[in-house]
Amino acid sequence: QVGAEAERGSAAVLRPETAQGIFVNFKNIVDSSRMKIPFGVAQIGKAFRNEITPRHFLFRTREFEMLEIEYFIDPQADFQAELEAWVVEMEAFLERVGVDRERMAREVHPKDKLAHYARSCTDITFQYPFSQKHEELMGVAARGGYDLEQHSQKSGKAMEYQVPGPQGRRFVPHVIEPSLGVDRLFLAVMLSAFATDQQPDMHGKLQERSFLRFPPWVAPIPMGVFPWRKNQAPLVQVARSLVATLRRRGFNARYDADGMVGKCYRRMDEVGTPYCCCVDPRPSKTAR
Repeated sequence: QVGAEAERGSAAVLRPETAQGIFVNFKNIVDSSRMKIPFGVAQIGKAFRNEITPRHFLFRTREFEMLEIEYFIDPQADFQAELEAWVVEMEAFLERVGVDRERMAREVHPKDKLAHYARSCTDITFQYPFSQKHEELMGVAARGGYDLEQHSQKSGKAMEYQVPGPQGRRFVPHVIEPSLGVDRLFLAVMLSAFATDQQPDMHGKLQERSFLRFPPWVAPIPMGVFPWRKNQAPLVQVARSLVATLRRRGFNARYDADGMVGKCYRRMDEVGTPYCCCVDPRPSKTAR
């Protein structure tokens, strides 16, 4: 039932995760791609949860975009070591895309709080401003062989992997699953990028300003280009030519000549542009 009240809700069949599409295709993937254990399959797609009280902007919603990796390992492998390696890798990934490392933490699920399919689970949490404690950003779970075993049992088809070779043993692989909601990731990146400081206005009075600090590879506008004076045609021509060249090479460069050059820099700061180029006829050069 979708909705806060069962008697008023409407019946719907919606997937709570993307993972099962990977599990049912496990044999097809192994046979068609000749994959060897260990290997992973990544997927992104819509998932749904019947949240009673959706709240906190993008943090808790009934419909969201989910990123999941199902990493298949030998059941004889050290699953705890594999899980730890994925937690470290995901922490590095989150930091690379702009999540503040200082606001991240880990939470290991106690055994009595694990999901029915999990052997172990570690959440990577983030300090969101609406909570006094860290809240879940993503999870990395050791799912064991539960999913493939269930699909084998219900379908009557063995979801097994055979080690290459005439005497290769057969087994049901175990799974390490990093799972991340794109919406929560976007929110964490924006919160990490947001910053304020104080700068003097034209009268020398300090004014608080807000701006964004994105890594260059994440910033929606990686470079701003503007002429020192918009009424000087040669400068405008060079600036526009530079923007066109950058765009042809795959950079989302933005041309701006609206107002004084200082205001152009200011607007680029507001949207998190890491690099700015001012076409300036003067001999002295400055870079920002």
